[in-house]
Amino acid sequence: MRSGGRKSNEMRDVKIVRNFIKHAEGSALIEVGDTRVICTATIEESVPHFLKGKGEGWVTAEYSMIPRSARSRIVREASRGKIGGRTHEIQRLIGRVMRSVVDMKSLGERTLWIDCDVIQADGGTRTASITGACVAMHDAFHFMRKEKMIENIPLHGFVAATSVGIVNGKRLLDLDYEEDSRADVDMNVVMTGSGEFVEIQGTAERVPFSKRDMDSLIKLAVKGIKELVKIQKAVIN
Repeated sequence: MRSGGRKSNEMRDVKIVRNFIKHAEGSALIEVGDTRVICTATIEESVPHFLKGKGEGWVTAEYSMIPRSARSRIVREASRGKIGGRTHEIQRLIGRVMRSVVDMKSLGERTLWIDCDVIQADGGTRTASITGACVAMHDAFHFMRKEKMIENIPLHGFVAATSVGIVNGKRLLDLDYEEDSRADVDMNVVMTGSGEFVEIQGTAERVPFSKRDMDSLIKLAVKGIKELVKIQKAVIN
């Protein structure tokens, strides 16, 4: 039995609260089951050196987990003096995903910083971060247009992500921590609202998986992402 009595193709309850942080140009609190992430979008009037003078903007991301977001205390990476490999990987993932739906020319020579801070983790923190960050980014762009910083919203559409996996031989949608920790196969899927894939990360944690398994997992993920995009649109509209 899954947590909450969920079916194998059923998402956890998802809630998105807009404008969660007062001072940010765009922000959102996303809850996916017991996983909670605060996403903020901040505008900076400059770009990395490799883009200076090109008339294009940039979107980048930072990700972190607060010390007691997990079952045991996580040491702050600032205390260690360096960013861990997992954090670096997730930051790059979020940045790539957000850039995939942004028109950099329309943004102008500005950087949009996406910050995703996990305040409670129960599996799927990177996918929740992506889904919440899209809402925060949407609001930041609308703030920019309201302030006459840009003429057009540079966002092509929505983007969301979810996890799927095989646990005890069963294909499951939206794994929580307990399921993820014992999954034979773990996969994260990122897709736009128009149905195009941005990234698929699939790993055989214990045993290899077949193409049939992969196709079934992707089909499950598509179902979940369509539901997430529907929630994003409902929150924004």
